Amino acid sequence: MTRYFEIEQRDGAARIGKLLLSPELHTPCILNAAELGKLENPGSVVDAGSFWGVKSDAELETHVKQIWEKAGKGTLIILPHQAYPPSILAESLGKVQKFTDLKGENVEDAGPTGSLLKIGGKPEKTDLYVMEGAGTLENNARRFLEIIIEFRNQISPDTALYAPNLALPENIAMLVYLGVDVLDDTRAEIAAYSDIYLTAAGNFYLDSLTEFPCRCRVCAESTPEELRKLPKIERAKFLSAHNKNALESELSLVRERIRAGTLREYVEGQCRVRPWLTALLRLGDFEYSYLEERVPAFRQNQLLADTSEALSRVEVVRFAQRIQERYTPPDLEVLVLLPCAARKPYSTSQSHQKFILALGKYRKFVHEVILTSPLGIVPRELELTYPAAHYDTAVTGHWDEEEKAWVSGCLEAYLSKHSYKAIIAHVEGAYREICERAAGNLGIEITYTATGSLVSMEALSNLKKTVESIYTSESFSRKSLNAEENKKNFVRAIAEYQFGESAAFLFSEETGKLAVKGRFPKYQLFSGKKQLATLVPQYGMLALSLEGAERMLKSEKYLVKIDDFLPRGSILAPGVTEADPGIRPNDEVIVLGKKALCVGRAMMSGEEMVKSSRGVAVDVRHIKKL
Repeated sequence: MTRYFEIEQRDGAARIGKLLLSPELHTPCILNAAELGKLENPGSVVDAGSFWGVKSDAELETHVKQIWEKAGKGTLIILPHQAYPPSILAESLGKVQKFTDLKGENVEDAGPTGSLLKIGGKPEKTDLYVMEGAGTLENNARRFLEIIIEFRNQISPDTALYAPNLALPENIAMLVYLGVDVLDDTRAEIAAYSDIYLTAAGNFYLDSLTEFPCRCRVCAESTPEELRKLPKIERAKFLSAHNKNALESELSLVRERIRAGTLREYVEGQCRVRPWLTALLRLGDFEYSYLEERVPAFRQNQLLADTSEALSRVEVVRFAQRIQERYTPPDLEVLVLLPCAARKPYSTSQSHQKFILALGKYRKFVHEVILTSPLGIVPRELELTYPAAHYDTAVTGHWDEEEKAWVSGCLEAYLSKHSYKAIIAHVEGAYREICERAAGNLGIEITYTATGSLVSMEALSNLKKTVESIYTSESFSRKSLNAEENKKNFVRAIAEYQFGESAAFLFSEETGKLAVKGRFPKYQLFSGKKQLATLVPQYGMLALSLEGAERMLKSEKYLVKIDDFLPRGSILAPGVTEADPGIRPNDEVIVLGKKALCVGRAMMSGEEMVKSSRGVAVDVRHIKKL
């Protein structure tokens, strides 16, 4: 935990925060590596140096005290450390000298500190952790990812992580995406003295440039030809100024992407600059639990699925998993498979309006499921729920093999769990191929109702006749849902997706008959005259009332427990005593203390609420005094 670092905004593992120094240091940031060890005019962060060459602990203590006297208590001091190559694990070193004599009152009372974090070592309690040997891990994507996840899981979530000697304009977005808060300009300075011109799109040797691809003030004053004529030291000063500008410019863009919640989309494009960055993104998606814990339940912005990596991003995988694990379809005997549409939610599109009209009075006898890439399958009841109504993808008519395998796998998993007496697929092209794969693997029969255009009079008529013939067949019981049951089923499906098995407590009719009021999509769930929840159309999830929260308490899921106080607004992390580890940012949560019952939205994950000492944990909407 920390007294000096506060996270203000999150986008998955990426964060915008601030180190409460003098002056404040806003993260993610880039430090001037050459200035870290200088005490004549110290900045916000000072490096106290190495153990190597120090004769005694007393000498070390005197050195650190001198730093604080010169720098002041508003300066973060990276404590003296003993650096080894990162391949040497802490346990293999025997007894490693640690800076412990000054910990406790002397150091902690003096102000913010940072410490070297060694692989396999036990982290000290500091405000900033330095990732040992980060610069040596470039181009080793697997090892770099393993170490950063190990470090992040070891240290408190409200502390900053510093990866020195690694930042380039091309990799800043990826490093921040994976959880790095602080970087430095070491590589930019080295590149300048090697006649290397840095950009976010890669590096260029000065000899190869005809014009500068940058229009910063430095580059606008010269040309590559003019620069090549200068002495080496002058060239280095010019390139250093540009390279640092390029770092800061890219970092500003990354911060704006975090604020907008679109860093993932940017990283999917930016990772193409270097193979090791592409490997980092793909391997990072395999570390699903690390990212999933930090990715919000929904976002305000559109999810763009423009690359093959979109199939493995957390929001897509989470949606598919929850459908398999949490969703219960209505008790109907006939399944109709439909293609997706560009307009969301699907039911508002022209094609789906025609499908609905074609089904007509028989629609209440069938269950509709939409096939789509990248989400796999979307039951009609979840077409509003993020990200089903919030994604966009390139439509070319061509599906690659990876897309087909993913969607057919989702359909196959669904059909192996939920059985129907009849399955109708009103699809063509790749959609039909997907259905045929799933049917072949499961040994089931699917009836296809279209050839060519899906919205032609012939195709729509065939869809209607096929459903009608099944309905009139003696082997079917003609199970159906009336309008009220259909509304209730719609809201129940969303509740199950959102809360899992806990949704059963919300839909219990022990204390009163349930009813869904309002017009689509502004549904409200009532028990008698008491409102339990409201469907929020913007992201297709439920907002609980206090009465709904009281019902959900029995499950102890999505529950945040607080100290003995009555909240007056947002609940800060220090006030949280317990939290369901399944809570994700933007989840609807119930807050319970001895004096209050509240409902609101989580601003951080459940784990982070418990482990953090700063920041807003829950944005409270309703409060009931107990």
